[in-house]
Amino acid sequence: MNIPNLLTLFRLFLIPCFIFAFFSNSNNCLINSAIIFFTAGFTDILDGYIARKFNEITKYGTVLDPLADKLMLLTVLTCLSIKGYIPILILIIMLAKEFSMIIIGIFLYGKNIVIPANIWGKISTLIFYVAILFFVFDKTFGTYILYLALLGAVIAYINYFLIFLSKYSEKVTK
Repeated sequence: MNIPNLLTLFRLFLIPCFIFAFFSNSNNCLINSAIIFFTAGFTDILDGYIARKFNEITKYGTVLDPLADKLMLLTVLTCLSIKGYIPILILIIMLAKEFSMIIIGIFLYGKNIVIPANIWGKISTLIFYVAILFFVFDKTFGTYILYLALLGAVIAYINYFLIFLSKYSEKVTK
């Protein structure tokens, strides 16, 4: 187990920590949970940097890293939706997108095909982080940025699906 994969496992550990902080009765529950969310984001950047710089990219990490990201993001959106802070439509669209990507990813993994993250997904993720940051201080403005992030996520999904079709048809025709 290398350091990038350990950082990814740490991000998975942060998910229940986020839930606990978010639903605590603390006056600072949004700030505390946002700190956990941004810690997860920092470890995501760090594990990617270390994996690329020291050539520690593994098939396991290529699959587990985006899964940890998806689970954290879905956890955050679910918590925000449960508390009524964001429209449930955002959560429903993201759940459908992420679960279909997980299913496609598992299918491709079984066929020994891995589609790494692309620029559209990274931009969408960045916008989600910006939205959460603004959300902590201004829920209305943060929600508008969440809609922008949602649009980016849909574009990323379409791009991912087109790559999936291309790679799968390539594999089938070989």
